Amino acid sequence: MDSENLKIFSKDGKRLGVASRVEVHKNGYWHEAFHCWFISKMNDINYIDLQLRSKTKKENPYLLDITAAGHLLSHETISDGIREIKEEIGVDVTFDELLPLGVINYCTVKEEYIDNEFAHVFLYKSNYTLDDYILQQEEVSGIVRIKFDDFHDLWLGDKKEIRISGFEIDEGSKNIINQTASKDKFVKHPAPYYESVIKSIQSILNNENTTLQE
Repeated sequence: MDSENLKIFSKDGKRLGVASRVEVHKNGYWHEAFHCWFISKMNDINYIDLQLRSKTKKENPYLLDITAAGHLLSHETISDGIREIKEEIGVDVTFDELLPLGVINYCTVKEEYIDNEFAHVFLYKSNYTLDDYILQQEEVSGIVRIKFDDFHDLWLGDKKEIRISGFEIDEGSKNIINQTASKDKFVKHPAPYYESVIKSIQSILNNENTTLQE
């Protein structure tokens, strides 16, 4: 994976060439990523599904994260990012089914790891149950489902803890997750990233409700 080649850009989006993944994060080159958030509805309640990153990941191990996400390789277009969904959580989704949430400039620095991304962010309205997910265990240890309103209030409101439920795979055993979690259980994406994604999803949900009421 470290030998993967990525397209690199200046901060203003000018294409500069290609570099290895290691070089990209060592030198802080801007590059493209694909992010897809899954949301579902049951009994008139909206839920968001998040992956639990593998314990063996070098970056952010065993933290809750975007449903499916990854780098776009040097030969890939944005629509090719759809492969991340199949690879990481084992379900089939077409690019046409995704709702675009925009491109978010994303920057995090942790010691010598610099992540400067143009994140192409999407929403997928899912009918999958948790049991439908087949996890790529080198990347994903588990999957959890959270009430969207709780997720919203954790990041944009006053809640300190929220309920998460789902499962994780540990040494071949499937273990149930049913517990509370605070922000420190989640990948520390920049606050403006969470705010932008949550507000965009909320806008889509509000528009759906308005349409149904008309």
